[in-house]
Amino acid sequence: MAELIHISPALTDALARWLDHLKAIDGVAENTTVAYGHDLLGFLTFLTLHHGDSLGLGVLARLTVGDMRAWMAQERARGLSARSLARELSAVKNFTGWLAEREGFDATAILSARAPKFRRKLPRPLAEDAARAVLDTVSLQSGEAWIAARDTAVVTLLYGCGLRISEALGLTGADFPLGESVRIVGKGGKERVVPVIPPAREAVAIYARLCPFPLERDQALFRGKRGGPLNARLIARAMEQTRMQLGLPATATPHALRHSFASHLLGAGGDLRTIQELLGHASLSTTQAYTAVDTARLMDVYRKSHPRA
Repeated sequence: MAELIHISPALTDALARWLDHLKAIDGVAENTTVAYGHDLLGFLTFLTLHHGDSLGLGVLARLTVGDMRAWMAQERARGLSARSLARELSAVKNFTGWLAEREGFDATAILSARAPKFRRKLPRPLAEDAARAVLDTVSLQSGEAWIAARDTAVVTLLYGCGLRISEALGLTGADFPLGESVRIVGKGGKERVVPVIPPAREAVAIYARLCPFPLERDQALFRGKRGGPLNARLIARAMEQTRMQLGLPATATPHALRHSFASHLLGAGGDLRTIQELLGHASLSTTQAYTAVDTARLMDVYRKSHPRA
């Protein structure tokens, strides 16, 4: 039988207020706040077991560097990756820093804990000819003309505008017909204006003409077979069938089209700051990953082509 963990009402309330703060003030997305809440509960549960008593606000002020190391060692021992542990530690630090400001205690032991080092996974964009082949081939995965047009329209928005799949599927009938730009609500409720290239506008218009359901202003623009909002898994499945047909690697996913948008713009001389704005990245360091991708590609060409390489 699982051991009952007692966390004080004061700390439970503090955690709830912090999560509300993230959503209301920092605009953190719902999925992120859920993940942060889960991370913090895991951390507080460890502390309760580690200290052997009910956990109140005071224990955070008494934590030592040794306590933090013990927690991190446990997380790695249960198989957590360095990347995931770094995310958990970030949540713990954020919560503790917020609470320390309000309760007036010294949180140095927690805030000074170092995250484990890990290699960031670089985006895996498609080659330009492969991206074009995907746009030309995805429609072949369905025998129904309107569904074929729908899938083509979605993947064209991913590659042509750099949208996340959730952003494309978040469009409503009020966004149609698409103009030269569209206002996108991205992660954390942050808005950005994204240019829409003519092929994307045309693809969406073709889908709209063939769609058997009325595209009402307050309903999803992209519909499933029965008329409800389109599920992202259906686009992932169409991409899977497309990449198998084209002989592309497993990394050729819907999200890879967004990566391809950024990488190809950068390769054509696009400004990094502008690409950051188009993608809706909060930090330039996230966008800079594409610089590493482009550099890696150039070095690969260099090694294969240079007579002295």
